[in-house]
Amino acid sequence: MTAKVCVVAAGGTGGHMFPAEALAREMAARGWRIVLATDHRGERYAQSFPAEERLALDAATGSGPLGLLKAGVAIGKGVIQARRAFRRLDAAVVVGFGGYPSAPALTAALIDGLPTVIHEQNAVLGRTNRMLAPRVKAVASSFPTLGRASPAVAARAQLVGSPVRAEIAALMNRAYAPPTPNGPIEILVTGGSQGARLLSEGVPAALARLPADLRGRLKVRQQTRPDVLEAARQTYLEAGIEAETAPFFRDMAALLSSAHLVIGRAGASTCSELAVAALPSVLIPLKIATDDHQTLNAAALSGAGAAVVIAEDALTPERLADVVQPLLADPSRLAAMSAAARTAAIPDAARRLADLVEATAA
Repeated sequence: MTAKVCVVAAGGTGGHMFPAEALAREMAARGWRIVLATDHRGERYAQSFPAEERLALDAATGSGPLGLLKAGVAIGKGVIQARRAFRRLDAAVVVGFGGYPSAPALTAALIDGLPTVIHEQNAVLGRTNRMLAPRVKAVASSFPTLGRASPAVAARAQLVGSPVRAEIAALMNRAYAPPTPNGPIEILVTGGSQGARLLSEGVPAALARLPADLRGRLKVRQQTRPDVLEAARQTYLEAGIEAETAPFFRDMAALLSSAHLVIGRAGASTCSELAVAALPSVLIPLKIATDDHQTLNAAALSGAGAAVVIAEDALTPERLADVVQPLLADPSRLAAMSAAARTAAIPDAARRLADLVEATAA
């Protein structure tokens, strides 16, 4: 019997692509053939994506009358491309993860009557998913709340969690070990590589304000904007803090497994990974995130007692130092935050989503 084809459509950011890849691996393990529909941006995150074929669909977003017109033309071309490809492939189901490149794939599937599933990574329905959710066969959510969803969509949305990479899902069984008295304290700082000057400069300045006895115990690994990387290194050096700064860290699972505290943004993947890895965190939601979705993402962890949230407008080195210092000085509180994070985790999200996809395709 010929294996069925699952088309995975995802926008060009890691927040869309990483959960899509986790689903693809689960579906492939179940005997499905995987086809990835994305754009040139998505290719940057798809080097190891387990797809037998990749569809580069025309898609765009825009603002203003001319921008919207151009976006509509591009999406129209993408729909035509997708319909041709789906017929050639005999696609059995199309799963969209949001981002504008998923729009033509899902629209084509709806026109041709193919089974469709949307997965929303954030606690708020994104623009593309919000537009298509009322029409697709199944809607899956990562968080218990789903903002900007109509009552009808919210009522039929199924909570499956956000699929995380296998190496991070494996951390669920790891026991969190808080810092020992006078022992090293490992801090991981994420979210500083893609334009987040606030974190790239603010976190080193904040940690440099900690008491000397704490600074001497710190081992910091920080994602940092390339243009301020040397400045961050100098700040840490002058403060007597052992630190490694880089624009990107590849082995994130290893860094998470050794961290005592994470400081970063509140993207959906980040929040899901922190929960699965049972890590205490200080989260600074991105102020300009659409519909303020990062604040709602962070609420899932802060509400459980696993994270302290600082609004971007309130973030200063002094404020961050005031939050971090009592956490680092209280191993029992870090351990309690770790336990709280675990209660928010859905480590088998990829399996739950794959079950929903198979049921929808049946």
